[in-house]
Amino acid sequence: MKPILSNFISAKIEPFVSENDEKSAAFVPSRKFHRKTEISDISVNGLDVYIQNQHILKNINLQIPDKQITCIIGPSGCGKSTLLKTFNRLLDTNEGVKITGQVLVDGEDIYSRHSDLTHIRRKMGLLSQRPCPLPMSIYENIAYGCRIHGIRNKKKLNAIVEYYLKAAGLWEEVKDRLHTPAVRMSIGQQQRLCLARGLAVEPQFILADEATSALDPISSKTIEELFVKLKEEYAIVLVTHTLRQALRIADYVIFMYMGEIIEAGPAQQVFKNPQQELTQKYLSGAFS
Repeated sequence: MKPILSNFISAKIEPFVSENDEKSAAFVPSRKFHRKTEISDISVNGLDVYIQNQHILKNINLQIPDKQITCIIGPSGCGKSTLLKTFNRLLDTNEGVKITGQVLVDGEDIYSRHSDLTHIRRKMGLLSQRPCPLPMSIYENIAYGCRIHGIRNKKKLNAIVEYYLKAAGLWEEVKDRLHTPAVRMSIGQQQRLCLARGLAVEPQFILADEATSALDPISSKTIEELFVKLKEEYAIVLVTHTLRQALRIADYVIFMYMGEIIEAGPAQQVFKNPQQELTQKYLSGAFS
């Protein structure tokens, strides 16, 4: 882990300074560029999801703890990725999808007809199974979202790009080729670039769907280490098929089976003293 990441995480966060303030163009490591620090909270109440008349998620009730890594585990097809996608409304715009119940983000019902989809998705940094860099340069991958959210100052954009590439442990590897196409990077580098791109608009949550499954062991280890550091600033929700990964980094665990939450709690409790028979069988390898 590069020392700069430790500095990035441990820095005291100060309020954002106006774009009109001349000093705001300078890079200040202890200042966020977009928003004040907030306490992040996701609460799910009575959530049901139907896709093409199939009941996929059934009466989901849970609360995602802030500044912890929450791992969602369970066998293939149990609804893990579907649950993750409900947090940033990636499902309900598709035909044949019906969602009932509540998903509250900082107390706001994101499925209310009054909710602002752009505002909701800005809060959610999404890391997919395979990296999806934008078809542009490394620099523009980071700067693009910042411009959408109103930052135009070149010095500030330069500072943001450097800041979040350092946060993702990439700066030293790419600082001399920032204006080359991102697709020329290795898969592991692309995944870290996607993480930096998501962080640059300063979400409150990092959602990761099998984010290391397409990576080699070294790149996977790097991403895991980043998550462990980043949880000091963000709530992280990770879908994983790999129990070993959950054992290594989870603070909180949600075990799902057939669209239902069977057990949820602190990782130590779930892994060492599971309360439900299904959880015990899954952890013992009786099914996967």
